[in-house]
Amino acid sequence: MLRRTRRTLWIVAAVLLVLAAAIYLRFKAPPEAARLLPESDGIVYVNLRPLRALVHKNLKPVMRAPEYQGFIDATGIDWERDLEEAAVALHRMPDPHGPNGPVAYSMVLVGKLNGKALAGYLEAHASGRETYEGHTIYSLPSEGRTVRVAQIAYDMVAISNFPTTEQIHSILDRHRTAALPFSGSTLLAEHYSEMPLLSIAWGMGEIGLPFTEDGSIHVLGMALPLEPDTTFLASVNPASVNWAGALRLRVVEIAANDATAASQAASLNMLLSLARGATAGLGSNAANNSLKEVLRTAQITQNRNRVVAIATLPQNLPLQMINGSGNGDAENRESK
Repeated sequence: MLRRTRRTLWIVAAVLLVLAAAIYLRFKAPPEAARLLPESDGIVYVNLRPLRALVHKNLKPVMRAPEYQGFIDATGIDWERDLEEAAVALHRMPDPHGPNGPVAYSMVLVGKLNGKALAGYLEAHASGRETYEGHTIYSLPSEGRTVRVAQIAYDMVAISNFPTTEQIHSILDRHRTAALPFSGSTLLAEHYSEMPLLSIAWGMGEIGLPFTEDGSIHVLGMALPLEPDTTFLASVNPASVNWAGALRLRVVEIAANDATAASQAASLNMLLSLARGATAGLGSNAANNSLKEVLRTAQITQNRNRVVAIATLPQNLPLQMINGSGNGDAENRESK
């Protein structure tokens, strides 16, 4: 009897250990939407749940384009209300002047979907269809490009405007192995472990891809001393345990070597000082005050071949960005 009891206890302990390991791996793993993304040059992920909880009470009504209103009427899906997560892969295009421009995208969106209504809308507007891995891929024409859409779960849809079907096929292939917590693209496997826990938004890869101007990256009208193909890691997470408080922005540049990182850090600190001086005389309104606060709290340091920039984003900044209410006129109207 004692031997049987010990054996039972060992079995229970082993099961609990396996469950604990599985929970730990799942907690440390990238979000499923990001794990489904294909190979790419950059990744951007946003968890809209905490952001929506932070700003939804103060959101202003928006004017919707007729095409988007038609989509809402036909499907019952309003992305402004129903989208919960977005994971986007950026693909460098060999011809920056082609129909996709310099960058194509593949994305996985998670939210509240009406699958039947969405399928009906896609059926009505698609110029072509393909069945792959048990899913229907709809092709929709859009400004000289083809956008491919497939619903891959009750709450998940894949979209890609890559010129071929390769990327959306990859998403569907990865969906078959989504239960593996560390499956995902090479970029995700290399860098996700460096993302701070509880990040509500993050990006990695060649972030300069969609933001370069004539081969250089500009911020506040100033050209940064960075190559357009520089690899960055960026994240936004709560500055404290209180989700309703300010947010912490962290950007890491991966330089070629320690010496390059030291030079970059020095140059960026000089630009930061110039930016603080240039904004010191700006008038007081919501946008200017938020900008000054970001610059005041910004710190740029070097750690071997990494240049690390950290700043605090004011609590009201996400709302200003969404509502576009940071201009002086809006500020004056609200104060009256």
